[in-house]
Amino acid sequence: MRKDKHAPVENRRSIYAISKEPVVSDEIIEEVIEYAVKHTPSAFNSQSARVVLLLGEQHDRLWDITKEALRKRVPADKFAPTEEKINSFRNGYGTVLFFEDSSVVESLQNQFPSYKDNFPIWSQHSNGMLQYVIWTALGVEGFGASLQHYTELIEADVEKEWNLPTEWKLIAQMPFGKPTAEPAEKQFQPLDERIKVFK
Repeated sequence: MRKDKHAPVENRRSIYAISKEPVVSDEIIEEVIEYAVKHTPSAFNSQSARVVLLLGEQHDRLWDITKEALRKRVPADKFAPTEEKINSFRNGYGTVLFFEDSSVVESLQNQFPSYKDNFPIWSQHSNGMLQYVIWTALGVEGFGASLQHYTELIEADVEKEWNLPTEWKLIAQMPFGKPTAEPAEKQFQPLDERIKVFK
């Protein structure tokens, strides 16, 4: 395997310092999303993943919704750090919302009852791959991104705000934008503790 310093997999990082400055056109962002959704694998070729791309004011609205949801849970005298964190996501260019269509999963459970318990797990696996593909592809285009999980707090509001099907279950949120700072150096555990090879 070629050890290229600029390999997309190696350069993909959690980037929290992001701005609204454009990096590429919105059309290219849409192409990245469409390509990833089309080509990321799924168990039984279920294609159960769903994605919502929020740009401009729609992106801002998501993080305003999240901030207000958190305000109801975090004491006022301790809210400042939470608000600062949410604002760092709002400062970005856009957000990708990841969903799983539960109707597809349930249909497969009914068709293949012997695998019933596995289909929800497999759908999460596929969604995780899609998140990684989009995250890496956005990095190739010059964006920084991170993966967030405010799902339980905002799922109902997101469904209502964007009139989404109730079968779409929110999994994760990925704010992205132009990086404004370098990430900290990443630490790695020894690979010989994580990999076993038998020949």
